[in-house]
Amino acid sequence: MQTSEAVQYDSDNYDVIVVGAGHAGSEAALAAARMGNKTLLVTINLDMVAFMPCNPSVGGPAKGIVVREIDALGGEMGHNIDMTYVQMRMLNTGKGPAVRALRAQADKHAYHRSMKETIEKQPNLDLRQATVDQLIVEDGVCKGVITNTGARYHAKTVVLTVGTAARGKIIIGELQYESGPNNSKSAVKLSENLEELGFDLERFKTGTPPRINGNTIHYNETEEQPGDKEVHHFSFDTPDDHYLPLSEQISCWLTYTNPGTHELIRDNLDRAPMFSGVIKGVGPRYCPSIEDKVVRFADKSRHQIFLEPEGRDTDEWYVDGLSTSMPEEIQQKILHSVKGLEDAQLMRPGYAIEYDVVAPYQLHPTLETKLVKNLYTAGQTNGTSGYEEAAGQGLIAGINAGLRALGKKPFVLKRSDAYIGVMIDDLVTKGTKEPYRLLTSRAEYRLILRHDNADFRLMGKGHEIGLVSDERYAKMEKKEKQVQDEIARLKSEKLKPNNDEVNQFIEAHGDNRLKDAITAADFIKRPYVNYETLMKFIPAPAEELDRQVIEQVEIQLKYAGYIKKEEEKVARLKRMEAKRIPANIDYEKVDGLATEGRQKLEKIRPETLAQASRISGVNPADLAILSVYIRK
Repeated sequence: MQTSEAVQYDSDNYDVIVVGAGHAGSEAALAAARMGNKTLLVTINLDMVAFMPCNPSVGGPAKGIVVREIDALGGEMGHNIDMTYVQMRMLNTGKGPAVRALRAQADKHAYHRSMKETIEKQPNLDLRQATVDQLIVEDGVCKGVITNTGARYHAKTVVLTVGTAARGKIIIGELQYESGPNNSKSAVKLSENLEELGFDLERFKTGTPPRINGNTIHYNETEEQPGDKEVHHFSFDTPDDHYLPLSEQISCWLTYTNPGTHELIRDNLDRAPMFSGVIKGVGPRYCPSIEDKVVRFADKSRHQIFLEPEGRDTDEWYVDGLSTSMPEEIQQKILHSVKGLEDAQLMRPGYAIEYDVVAPYQLHPTLETKLVKNLYTAGQTNGTSGYEEAAGQGLIAGINAGLRALGKKPFVLKRSDAYIGVMIDDLVTKGTKEPYRLLTSRAEYRLILRHDNADFRLMGKGHEIGLVSDERYAKMEKKEKQVQDEIARLKSEKLKPNNDEVNQFIEAHGDNRLKDAITAADFIKRPYVNYETLMKFIPAPAEELDRQVIEQVEIQLKYAGYIKKEEEKVARLKRMEAKRIPANIDYEKVDGLATEGRQKLEKIRPETLAQASRISGVNPADLAILSVYIRK
């Protein structure tokens, strides 16, 4: 079937074609090209490369760790935000290292420009504006794409990262129209083509809040949220002297809704598409609209509203926490009911967007589709929500599409390797009934998967794939050795019970004097001792250590017991991961499986026993039967 009206012609041949240049597509195309593949990145509008249609920020709980993981594997997001942020802040500093999270406010226009420039300058990578209408599929193998202008591009592998453009529909009150994000063009024919190929598509919904003119905000009625004075970066490569001083960072501002706001929303629920049946798609649980929050949390008298700048050279501000698809006139009334926004001038109304997603049970852990060989999907297409989630999947899909084009073995991150591994495993094993968001609680090994050790966890893998240079890898190895050497030194240095200075310090913190000698490594485990304090009582190391090495030494010693327990759990998991299930297994022939277990195993077709154990509806008895069967 020919879906495009244009006369078709044979255009260029590529190794990898990436469709869509949002956060997933940008990472996928850069990764494939950097691995040595001739790559084409084709997108609806070149002015929206790596665009931020929702909040102008990168990072936050769990998501900040993903950005570090992308950086450690050789991806681009960390570099790009470090070049273009307007504010940087470490969240949850009062809590343990497992839930600490870096968050940056982005200059969304600078972020887009910088990523587009990086893509344009990348060897092996062509960037082109077009809408892909159809895939070229022969005998169940994807061989390329056909654009709306009639161009037939051939490739060894194709990555789809079409996000919310897939049959996108914007809804504002009673108004509905076909559109991608931010009033861009939607992609309709590609979705129809995927259905023809037999893919199960679902309908999801996400939304954005109104944007207002910053000159009309009464900042004196809101609470200032400045950035951090302490130096932070997302990329392990960014030098400390590149950090913006506080005077050059732009603050955010905090305000709250009130009972008057809530009453206004409740009085107009009959005009809310979320509740009137207009919106068919399922919305995200962890990023609900204001009307959803008022209904679901009826006992709350207020909700947080976070005012974020959209960039240095614009007066547009993002009203975070006020996501809505209410009619425009109601949006204005809601805004004016909030303290500090009494005179706020609306620049763009909030909207809901409905779009198609490929139900993720149809994917392998490599993000290749099970239905069509050499076709990969990533990002919001897979039912996730968030720039960071998209970029993480884009990187993995780009790596695997690139490896396949080069005739090499695939690359899969385990749950114990990275948050990216947790996310992809959750999607392909459990599926999703709503837009999926990463949270620290989704990772059972979160004490190992910290933002501070992403380089130790993943840089070796990035180097192996060819995305991390030898110089960069050597730098990481040097850091690792410095950490190990300093830990070994602290285990040998002793603090003696006759040291009055130490005892006075201990007693000042309400603790008992030393009775026996104690190693420096054990002393630092006490809650009131950090590395800096410890150095007052023992000799300094032979060479000066930088702050990142010191941070590692401190975390690894303070949490040694907990980390060891998690590592033991991981070792057990790896034994389960090693038990592979044959790809052609016929579950009808496995005697004794419960009906639900058999149906779920057939639908998801797990690749290892460990993956099978995470499918809801597969019970321990099913697993025992399956493990005996695959041993035969």
